Amino acid sequence: MRSADEANVSLWRATTPSTDYPALRGTVSVDVAVVGGGITGLTAAAVLKERGARVAVIEARRVAVGSTGNTTAKVTSLHRLIYGHLASAFGEEAAALYGGANEIALRHIEATAAERGIDCDLRRLPAYTYTTSVDRLDELRDEAELARRAGLPASFTDDVPLPVGARGAVRFDDQLLFHPRKYCLALAAGLPGDGSHVFELSRARDVDVQPTGCRVVTDAGEVRADHVVVATLLPFLAAGGFFAKTHPSRSYALAARVEDPEPDGMFLSLETPTRSVRPHPAEGATLLIVEGEEHKTGQDDDTRRRYGALEGWTRETFAVREIEHRWSAQDYMSPDGVPYVGRASSDSDRLLVATGFGKWGISNGTAAGLALADLALGRDCPWLSVFDATRLKPGTSTAEIVKENANVAKRFVADRLAALRAPSPDELAAGEGALVRQGGETLAAYRDEQGALHLLSPTCTHLGCLVAWNTAERTWDCPCHGSRFAPDGGVLEGPAVDPLAPASAAP
Repeated sequence: MRSADEANVSLWRATTPSTDYPALRGTVSVDVAVVGGGITGLTAAAVLKERGARVAVIEARRVAVGSTGNTTAKVTSLHRLIYGHLASAFGEEAAALYGGANEIALRHIEATAAERGIDCDLRRLPAYTYTTSVDRLDELRDEAELARRAGLPASFTDDVPLPVGARGAVRFDDQLLFHPRKYCLALAAGLPGDGSHVFELSRARDVDVQPTGCRVVTDAGEVRADHVVVATLLPFLAAGGFFAKTHPSRSYALAARVEDPEPDGMFLSLETPTRSVRPHPAEGATLLIVEGEEHKTGQDDDTRRRYGALEGWTRETFAVREIEHRWSAQDYMSPDGVPYVGRASSDSDRLLVATGFGKWGISNGTAAGLALADLALGRDCPWLSVFDATRLKPGTSTAEIVKENANVAKRFVADRLAALRAPSPDELAAGEGALVRQGGETLAAYRDEQGALHLLSPTCTHLGCLVAWNTAERTWDCPCHGSRFAPDGGVLEGPAVDPLAPASAAP
């Protein structure tokens, strides 16, 4: 049965080999257990091992196949208009710390690739946040000035080398592009040995934190450690309540081979729907990665139109020869625009987390990995005061948390009422999925390409919301907290750790 792994495979996954690290069996003891094999967890683990710690990376699927394997792979500290927001909400010092953390992350990736000899298509290019409206030029000028005062390589320019009719942009010099899986697979390859491990196909189900140490409990074994880093995009644990302090958002991307010359930079529109453009090395033509069309996970009736809109814009803007790859990715958004990084709660310094990267997971995730390595080793990290995972700021962030949880409550109730009017499974064509009514029950139904009907419970195993069918990826997505399941019910992304249950009635 096709799932998210096969339906739309990213350029990064299509151009790198699969991995085959062993699954965890029995009990393993290390200094630090890292749950999650994306760029955050792998960065933390690599730094910890370099500093003499024994580490174990525990990945539920394969390393770097989640958001890290589906990113646009811009490595930049230019995050739309984040500095104006941070300066207004928290002060210019906080803005400078945020920018400094991301610049350090850029240079860490660059230095690591050079020191380890990682061939990951790394190169420097400027980054632009641009507008096509004269009415928004002052916003960009203000952003550039605030970023410049924060010590960042920022300027305002009206010369934007992209055929989109831009009137001006914030420009950051000396930013990076790279191939994220080539980089991350090299980090993973350097971990096993000397008491350190990488475990794949090993889903963590619980973390037991005691004053004397921790246990990570998986399907087939456990890891004992002094500290645990949970770097699973969204923590699957209740500690810290991060599922209630963030919301999930999906975006869509494609790789297009075009006749146009390669643009000198990477670009992000200020207007919505967002359009992000970056080049990638290719033989014989220019290859562009175009991204956008974000929406809350599980809250779009037909996600196929997202690819259609993205392809339409790309063909209108560039001389497209071929669309070579299509894929989508998910991230979590914090209410104040800053990731949650550090101790999961003030009760213990043993359980550490990172989440809420706001679509900037390469730079923010690397910065988080560096900070978590420092925390696990008892070192200070200067930017953790801004990223503090235990924060709950008054005002805007509190209001946004209330708003997002009201949305969750609405979906919990309204989706159940709507499901009472669901169609019969007989109405599903091959390749289609939907919530259906049969025998007085609401079921999640998928009819495969051979015509066989597959029925599951529609209840997300995280907190009980009803899942929705993702038409583009052929997955079941939870509209409340972003858990995603394959057509057969297997967990693709958390915070759920259990699959969708089989239906209680047969067709």
